[in-house]
Amino acid sequence: MDVKLLGEVFVTLLVITDPPGMMPIFLALTGPLPARDRNRAASQAVALAFGVIVVFAVAGQTLLDYLHVDLPALQAAGGLLLVLVALELLTGKGDEPSGQSTTNVALVPLGTPLLAGPGAIVATMLFVQRAEGASDYAAIAAGIVAVMIAVWIVLRFSGVIVRVLRPGGIEVLTRIAGLLLAAIAVQLIADAVAAFVQHYIAVT
Repeated sequence: MDVKLLGEVFVTLLVITDPPGMMPIFLALTGPLPARDRNRAASQAVALAFGVIVVFAVAGQTLLDYLHVDLPALQAAGGLLLVLVALELLTGKGDEPSGQSTTNVALVPLGTPLLAGPGAIVATMLFVQRAEGASDYAAIAAGIVAVMIAVWIVLRFSGVIVRVLRPGGIEVLTRIAGLLLAAIAVQLIADAVAAFVQHYIAVT
């Protein structure tokens, strides 16, 4: 196994997924939930993110080509999705989630596009394209698994922070997370628009 490649994959995906930066958003979406539901949401989000990244690593370019979808389009779609979630956080509509919404927030936006977003998908696809043998593929797989474990550990033990913040702190954190999420969404859309413009200029 190529240890250097494993390290590159681990560091790259860890920076992109940004577990410490994910924590405020995770707590904002799941803070009012019982500890058991919050832990389940963490596991579901990580499992979905892992599945999405693996699917795109194996057949990402083929899938996008078949659907005639460019990566900037995927990025813009993720940005629009995050805008909707950010508005819910800012207006307080997501303050009292039910059991059904627990699964929803774990899958969207936590699992995707926050954890398994355009950045993680593109980075993984590039690593796979660089791979030259079974050793490289094993290193990439190990790097992805290691990152998902690290993310799960951070989210799983965020309950300690919930107990410290209490309901009032969670509400404040929710509004802050809404602003951060809105900023992330706008940046994703802006990057997608810039990519489309550059492609148009290059073609013409």
